[in-house]
Amino acid sequence: MSDTRQDEKEKIWSLIKDARVAMLTSERDGRLYSRPMVASQKGFDGSLWFFTRKSSPKVAEVEGHRQVNVAYASASDNSYVSLSGVANLVEDRAAIEAHWNEWIKTWFPDGKDDPDLALLRVDVDTAEYWDAPSSKMVLAFDYLKARITGQTPHVGENRKVDIR
Repeated sequence: MSDTRQDEKEKIWSLIKDARVAMLTSERDGRLYSRPMVASQKGFDGSLWFFTRKSSPKVAEVEGHRQVNVAYASASDNSYVSLSGVANLVEDRAAIEAHWNEWIKTWFPDGKDDPDLALLRVDVDTAEYWDAPSSKMVLAFDYLKARITGQTPHVGENRKVDIR
């Protein structure tokens, strides 16, 4: 893997690691549906992992149309990440063990042995992120400078990235 691609994955991880909740968007009958999900990650290697119930409607949606989008937003940090990829249901016990944490037990009180427990893995193809300075003073200065000069404000970094 090129250093650039690894650097991009590390940048994405730096933007999403503290965001507890993502919005997962899938498609059913030609319509898009989004719902909040909590990723179970220790890093970002190109895949996102979410615990789910096998009986959940989202599982049927991704089995019918595997292309999904996962979006993270952190208004306090002025960072936003949109990740597109292919979702797959994973029932492998070793993967469940690797991603399990006690916080997940809130949704799955029967623990890792819940027969309805599975993981949804999203293998990310492309990502786009916006990372603006979080200082209100810096943002205010950029907007003021843009108003005076008539130029577009530089409010941070925006990149489109191929992950795979």
